[in-house]
Amino acid sequence: MDTLIEEGQKAPGFCLPDQDENEVCLKDYSGQWLVLYFYPRDNTSGCTREAQDFTALKNDFESEGARILGVSKDSIKSHQRFIETKELGITLLSDESTEVHQLYGVWRMKKNYGREYMGTVRSTYLIDPEGRIAATWNNVRTKGHAEKVLDKLRALKSL
Repeated sequence: MDTLIEEGQKAPGFCLPDQDENEVCLKDYSGQWLVLYFYPRDNTSGCTREAQDFTALKNDFESEGARILGVSKDSIKSHQRFIETKELGITLLSDESTEVHQLYGVWRMKKNYGREYMGTVRSTYLIDPEGRIAATWNNVRTKGHAEKVLDKLRALKSL
């Protein structure tokens, strides 16, 4: 699938291991808001900034009843190192097969210096308590992104 899931659609179900090797499933968050963000690689500058920004705002998200899950194709061990070295406070899921990336339409053809390859398009989904996609961000620029997601969550909750 090359297209993002659209707002209003049911979020595709999944189960993936987190950094502590616990199985985390979408259904575990039923009745809660969920920020599900996909990022290319642990310990790279943009991905580090994004994870640190979500970590910094974690309490704000939780006070709004939302949880944060980051997903990349990195291994559990890589996630453990990333969390430890960057002092992250969020849950990271390992999707080494890219199966969940594909379900959410974020595993796509990319170009870099004229070279084409399959990779993760940095994307975020805000999932409502009924399991529907409430908002999407595609080709995310990391600077200020976590704040934008929090603002959108607050705006949607005030409707």
